[in-house]
Amino acid sequence: METIGSVVLTTLLSLIVLFLLTKMMGAKQVSQMTMFDYVVGITIGSAAADLATELERPAAPLTALIVYGLAAVCITLLTNKSLKARAAVTGKPLILLENGVIYRDNLRKAKLDLSEFLTYCRIGGWFDLNQLQTAVFEHNGTVSFLPKEADRPATPTDLNLNPKQSQVQTPFIMDGKLLDSNVRQAGKEDAWVRRALLRQGYRDETEVFLALWDGGESLSIFPMDPKRASNG
Repeated sequence: METIGSVVLTTLLSLIVLFLLTKMMGAKQVSQMTMFDYVVGITIGSAAADLATELERPAAPLTALIVYGLAAVCITLLTNKSLKARAAVTGKPLILLENGVIYRDNLRKAKLDLSEFLTYCRIGGWFDLNQLQTAVFEHNGTVSFLPKEADRPATPTDLNLNPKQSQVQTPFIMDGKLLDSNVRQAGKEDAWVRRALLRQGYRDETEVFLALWDGGESLSIFPMDPKRASNG
């Protein structure tokens, strides 16, 4: 039982240290990672696993975790200040296609073959390469596309339209509960929300799974009962 208790404690310690290191290194570790981020991430994960099960000398993997975390932070600060360091650590974008020319050398540098490149194009929604002006392989492993002017989606500016600016929707109700802090931060009152619910046929917030406010005088409501949405 003493061994099990020690494992529980070292596991909790590794989770706490991992969380603090991730907060310190920033959101890049949980988004699209560069090659350096990937190496640091798997190494720190391995050290954390060692810490969780190391009962005799937990200080060794703990020290390794902290050193890797600090090294990652220092390298991030260096790449933020130095263009040369940034290029060495994160790499440079590579132009894979431009003006109807596919650059074979850059495909090789990106470790892509033609089949993989075409897969990226299809995933991006481009099935006809003639519609593309430029394709760029980014340092995080994604491919960005610039369509030709004639093939890009039309914008309101192209059509001489002036649509109303959309607003970020704020949740007022989630899981049948009124989010008072969100309502007050938006400058509304609970009574206003309940009146808006009544106007749309809902007695109170318990009948609502999700309600979003976009700055207007009504709410976008998703009912608790799926049948109610299909009937409406």
